[in-house]
Amino acid sequence: MSLIPDWMVEPINNAFPKNVCLVGVTLEDGYAQISPRGSIIVYDENTLAYWDRGSGRPHEGKTTAIVADGTKMTVYYRNVEFGKNNNGNGMLPGGGIARFYGTTEVHTEEGDIREKVWNTMHPKERENDSDKLGFAVLIRLERATQLSNKPLSSLPGPS
Repeated sequence: MSLIPDWMVEPINNAFPKNVCLVGVTLEDGYAQISPRGSIIVYDENTLAYWDRGSGRPHEGKTTAIVADGTKMTVYYRNVEFGKNNNGNGMLPGGGIARFYGTTEVHTEEGDIREKVWNTMHPKERENDSDKLGFAVLIRLERATQLSNKPLSSLPGPS
């Protein structure tokens, strides 16, 4: 069963810059590190991905430093146009919020996965790493929920 409904693919792939996704990881001291990722894409029906510009760059932060194969990650997506209130269409009833929970796979070497993430992400994000020094991170999802913790797959989608 697909964890990411078909009707969410385009909105997630085009979330940048209006509805940038936030990613969360747990730091060694137990605190959550929450960072915006404009390059989040739907890689396949059960996988999200993003481009990390890489360590050693001026923007390097704790999220880049802590993400390795097997890191648990949460992705937070919000689009008020999908919420019930504020004249939204109600496709994501709890404020237009979806949460995705998964485990990361880091792809630093040239190959199909890295190329797909690079080519699918927003063009502005490619401009931010024009030398292509970064790497692809896949997030293999274990679950995807709406704000009420019900599975996204339980939503009817557009009518």
